[in-house]
Amino acid sequence: MNTNEFMELVEQGKAITGGTEAHTFLVQYSNEAMRITAELNGSYHEPEEVRALFSRLTGKDIDASFFMFPPFYTDFGKNITIGKNIFFNTGCTFQDRGGIVIGDGTQIGQNVVLCTLNHGIAPEKRHITYPSPIVLGKNVWIGANATVLPGVTVGENAIIAAGAVVTKNVPVNCIVAGVPAKVIKRIA
Repeated sequence: MNTNEFMELVEQGKAITGGTEAHTFLVQYSNEAMRITAELNGSYHEPEEVRALFSRLTGKDIDASFFMFPPFYTDFGKNITIGKNIFFNTGCTFQDRGGIVIGDGTQIGQNVVLCTLNHGIAPEKRHITYPSPIVLGKNVWIGANATVLPGVTVGENAIIAAGAVVTKNVPVNCIVAGVPAKVIKRIA
């Protein structure tokens, strides 16, 4: 297996089982993500340096409008795609192997967790991970300490209240809150 084959596997959302060749590649990417995030989180960086480190982490060009307050954590890094005018507050954790797409104008609060993986339910299958992407539309605002689970799409202009756990898709122009999150208000 080479890097292109592994990334194709990831983009197709294929399960990865511990101990396989694909898992070995995953560990290599995870180690790279840990090195880059340790550098990002280890000392102060000017905004341009933060963008450069985030670009190294994702392997993609990052728009000059991106702004983040570290620390930031991820277990993979290469499957995060962000638009323009994006803001991440401190302490965000993105488990991104399943894919995270963040639309223009999105704001993500402190300690937000985006999870794109599930494990097998049966004890003998818990070493198998199943990826499913998270897609955040344009102008989404996620409040502090919220968690978004695998396979969720959040519609444009939606707001996720602080502390919410989002288990299913969020319609456009809505506010969701609670555990599990439910629509509490429509935005005109």
